[in-house]
Amino acid sequence: MKSIAALQAVVTANPSEIEPSAAELDAIDREMPLIRAEVELLDAQIMTIDRPISELDERRIRRARRRVLAARRVLANQATAQVPGVGA
Repeated sequence: MKSIAALQAVVTANPSEIEPSAAELDAIDREMPLIRAEVELLDAQIMTIDRPISELDERRIRRARRRVLAARRVLANQATAQVPGVGA
């Protein structure tokens, strides 16, 4: 019978790989407004899953979608501004 046990080196992560790097944390910070807007949109959509959508729900979802689009636009503009020769 063959052993199917995993090798210890493969299973255990290197301690330096456990924590996010400074660059990854910076990227998360830059994307946080978009993440918050997407969570808000999900919350608005989840509230309407088990009931008919009212006019207030429609407005809430529409505002949340606009916030997501605005956050994506800002993030895209920041990325474009950081590329040399683009957006000048």
